[in-house]
Amino acid sequence: MDYVLKTTGLTKQYGRHTVVNHVDMHVEKGDIYGFIGKNGAGKTTFMRMVAGLASPAEGSMELFGSTDLETQRLRIGSLIEHPGLYGKMTAKENLEVVKRSLGITEKNAVEDMLEFVRLSDTGKKKVKNFSMGMKQRLGIAIALFSNPDFLILDEPINGLDPAGIKEIRDLLLRLNRERQMTILISSHILGELSKIATRYGIIKDGALIEEFEARELELRCQRCLKLAVDDTDRAAAILEEKCHIANYDVPQEGVIRVFEGLDRSWAINRELVLKDIKVKEICLAGQDLEGYFMDLLGNEQASFAAPRKNKRSSFAIGGKHA
Repeated sequence: MDYVLKTTGLTKQYGRHTVVNHVDMHVEKGDIYGFIGKNGAGKTTFMRMVAGLASPAEGSMELFGSTDLETQRLRIGSLIEHPGLYGKMTAKENLEVVKRSLGITEKNAVEDMLEFVRLSDTGKKKVKNFSMGMKQRLGIAIALFSNPDFLILDEPINGLDPAGIKEIRDLLLRLNRERQMTILISSHILGELSKIATRYGIIKDGALIEEFEARELELRCQRCLKLAVDDTDRAAAILEEKCHIANYDVPQEGVIRVFEGLDRSWAINRELVLKDIKVKEICLAGQDLEGYFMDLLGNEQASFAAPRKNKRSSFAIGGKHA
């Protein structure tokens, strides 16, 4: 696999408290990796370690297949927590500061970036008067200014209105499709994340409990007829031969999930019983995306989706010149 990020046993402790607990993460080139967990689960701390803003207590990390992290972090742009912006300056003036600090000499670099993030019409408007969505786009512009290959974003749509969320979503899709940029993004707005993510990682109490592809998630959340039977092999054969059902799976012994003919549960049950299959349970199963993640994370929706407060800015700029 061509991994942009690979961690092995990555761990961070503050005193006796383990914030990130032996995380093995795999972000492949071209991924939009959705990093999901409740507030306090360890998402931000993990991202800070990847960006070089915090040091791990244990474990190892590879970036772009290399353990030379200092060099490879030059290929990363990150926006972690809140953007570090100069409120009394304009968007253009903020980017001019970044341009000088990076030693970028391209004449139109600032104007081109403002146009790319749809802020070229802000003129002399001070950043302190920007909407939250505009500030987020400016923060992403700063993270992008050095033309990184890997973009790390911590809750970039948190607190935005629907229009602002769509603007950020469209921007990230453009970066991924037009620039082939790999993106690691955390969010608790699961419906929006599902519109862009190609892969997911679930973190709970500091531990990464699961990684899976977006297409696998769709199957897991798909509505189905769940059958609990005493003879899985014979029941599956009856489904195929008598009920003409091919779209099913056997997630575990004694359980069959049927993904077609959900309105024919009575007929399916009848055929199984006629062939002496003991049907212990037959019911509709499957859930929406949010319900699935709530089950994984402990079903405490309120604490998971609560807004964060009193966050300090953690802003890292890396990458290569365009």
